[in-house]
Amino acid sequence: MTDAATGTDAGPRRARPSQRHPRAIAVDGSAASGKSTIGRRLALALGWHFLDTGIMYRAVTQAALARNVSIEDAGALTSLARDLRIDVSLPSPDHAEEEQVFVDGVNVTNLLRAPEVEASVSLISRVAGVREALVRKQRMIAEEGAIVMAGRDIGTVVLPDAALKVYLDASLSERSRRRHQEFHRSGRAGTEEEVMDDIRRRDQIDSEREVSPLRPAHDAVVIRTDGKEVEEVLEEVIRLASTDKQ
Repeated sequence: MTDAATGTDAGPRRARPSQRHPRAIAVDGSAASGKSTIGRRLALALGWHFLDTGIMYRAVTQAALARNVSIEDAGALTSLARDLRIDVSLPSPDHAEEEQVFVDGVNVTNLLRAPEVEASVSLISRVAGVREALVRKQRMIAEEGAIVMAGRDIGTVVLPDAALKVYLDASLSERSRRRHQEFHRSGRAGTEEEVMDDIRRRDQIDSEREVSPLRPAHDAVVIRTDGKEVEEVLEEVIRLASTDKQ
């Protein structure tokens, strides 16, 4: 989701575990479903920190490409993810700017959306050792204070005890349209058909990987965002968060 239209049809609520992380909200979803946009704006509304965990996988991917580590070498990728010092500078809760990502002390934020990173991140993200290393780092960040965390396995793996779990989804055509508009605004080339093919490929990789496959947590609120405005989705999630605090 960018500034384009998004929305909500919330599914039924399910019972949550009795022991919960009261200062964490998980926002999961498929590629271009709106999880980062909604997560960031939800955190701003609540006065909490926000982390898009996808940037950490992008950081490992960018480091692997820069250091000529083969994306087919699971062992080397695992070692890299374990050894890298990835520091995420979270914006203050009352500011909506994006996180800054440092790898071994170097700010790589502006490199994480490069086409070559975009093309390889899902392949590297499916490596079990990489996910294990980054989940550990993500949980440590979550212990630092109230946080909204967005990704693909936050509610199922990273923060299974989050107070609220939201799963955003939309049709392939809607997600492709949004991502193509995002690319167009940033000056990136590519047709909507090419974007759709890439999202379809990433969906398959994410849903079929053996470790932490993309799926809603059993107690997540599933929200469809096709054809609705950002504010509608945000208001629905804020209501859920407010209800959850009661």
